[in-house]
Amino acid sequence: MSIRYLTAKVAQQIDEELMSTAGAFSLDQLMELAGLACAQALAKVYPRETHPRVLVCCGPGNQGGDGLVAARHLSQFGYRPTLFMPKPGEKNIYQRLQIQCTNMSISSLSSNPDETINELTHALNTSDVILDAIFGFSFAPPVRAPFDAVLPLLAGSGRPIVSVDIPSGWDVEKGKISFSVKGVKEGGEVEFAGLEPDVLVSLTAPKLGAMAFKERHFLGGRFVSRALENKYELNLPDYPGYEQVVELPQNGSHQKL
Repeated sequence: MSIRYLTAKVAQQIDEELMSTAGAFSLDQLMELAGLACAQALAKVYPRETHPRVLVCCGPGNQGGDGLVAARHLSQFGYRPTLFMPKPGEKNIYQRLQIQCTNMSISSLSSNPDETINELTHALNTSDVILDAIFGFSFAPPVRAPFDAVLPLLAGSGRPIVSVDIPSGWDVEKGKISFSVKGVKEGGEVEFAGLEPDVLVSLTAPKLGAMAFKERHFLGGRFVSRALENKYELNLPDYPGYEQVVELPQNGSHQKL
């Protein structure tokens, strides 16, 4: 049967159910499993022998938390991750994840607005691959500072990008849509349609906006119970062995939910 591609509403419902009394997961558990899946997917496509330097770009929400977990696992896998958090999250869980990365001697770029662009430009020149964990499925334009200057830099870096759940700047249901962002070089506004990742790691189940994604696509987050899968008719593929991710066929069939 065809795998389901989720609307924002259904994706939110599933998240809430996972963390309800019935689902019994904590946010920490879900982030740990999601971040591990993202790290594993990146490692499958970009081995540390050829792409050891990973720039992990984290937003201030749960998506950024997934990125922080992924950075820690990538460090344990032998990569050399660098964190970029232009607007660090304020929640306790985010701050704890930052401390865990610091304890692993993972370096971070400055979040000072006056230094962000220069430091990011230098980091992009010395990175092999980007992990995009900036915006999640709750994102809606417009992109506000400092991300309005950050996203075009990432898009124009020429570095391969691995996006978490939905490419940053994409609408979760409509996919790529054009909107205006701050132009770094031009000094004015430019039209932008989100990042163009080489790899996408969908979490729980793919989102509707990813139906047109044509590059390598993985499913991660091996925490959905059979009961929840059946309730929402997700039709998820089997994960091989002990793997935390499964690659989806590029021309696979899918249905909306």
